[in-house]
Amino acid sequence: MFKSKTSKIAGILLLSASMLLSACGKGGEKETAGTAKNALEQIKAKDKIVIGVKYDTRLFGLKNPASGEVEGFDIDISKELAKDILGDEKKVEFKEVTSKTRIPMLNNGDIDAIVATMTISEERKKEVDFSDVYFEAGQSLLVKKGSLIKGLKDLKKGTKVLAVKGSTSAINIREKAPDATVLEFENYTEAFTALKSGQGDALTTDDSILYGMADQDSNYELVGGTFTEEPYGIAVKKGNKELVDAINSALKKMKDNGKYDEIHKKWIKSH
Repeated sequence: MFKSKTSKIAGILLLSASMLLSACGKGGEKETAGTAKNALEQIKAKDKIVIGVKYDTRLFGLKNPASGEVEGFDIDISKELAKDILGDEKKVEFKEVTSKTRIPMLNNGDIDAIVATMTISEERKKEVDFSDVYFEAGQSLLVKKGSLIKGLKDLKKGTKVLAVKGSTSAINIREKAPDATVLEFENYTEAFTALKSGQGDALTTDDSILYGMADQDSNYELVGGTFTEEPYGIAVKKGNKELVDAINSALKKMKDNGKYDEIHKKWIKSH
């Protein structure tokens, strides 16, 4: 009987100790979660910012086959962000994104931010947080010189318009020219190659990107002006206010000290 009581007391003590340890463990977990670094702190801790950029968009983000380096307006803006946030423009790593892959890569943690001719839209705001506008673009049409297409009104039934998957341009053109056939490609290089090979009558995206194509091949020109407003923003994963604030601060400094205008003139020139 004495042994039985002793066993019961020992059991109660063990159970109490187990519950106490469990409670402590939960408290410890909460404390750890509460002190988790936000995106900006994580970037500073690893001393590097990983930015998703286009590799196929002339003037904005294009991989130079000679040097193997990616170059353009978005690239120089990204370097300035790294310089402001981490003190050195070399502390940026670039990863290739397309219009289709950029948001998934951001949300998977493959990149810290997107600087890739990305239009701010209400739909995208549900998935990511945007910085202030860093470039004002507008959607237009690119055609071969001498084409009968001079603007939206010429995109009729039987006309084939080329666009890129995952872009706002593909959505917009279906609304603006409902009778035209829209063919979507993985990236701008494929779309422009398709236009040059006669697979379509016009290519549509932001004028800033189309100027790069016309700059590459003088047989093509922009027509019809712009028919949308496409304000570009820098995207980060939702809920990272500190990082958005840091990016906005860096953009403001660039514009105030003339660096933004310098980058703009370097790449966009007279366009």
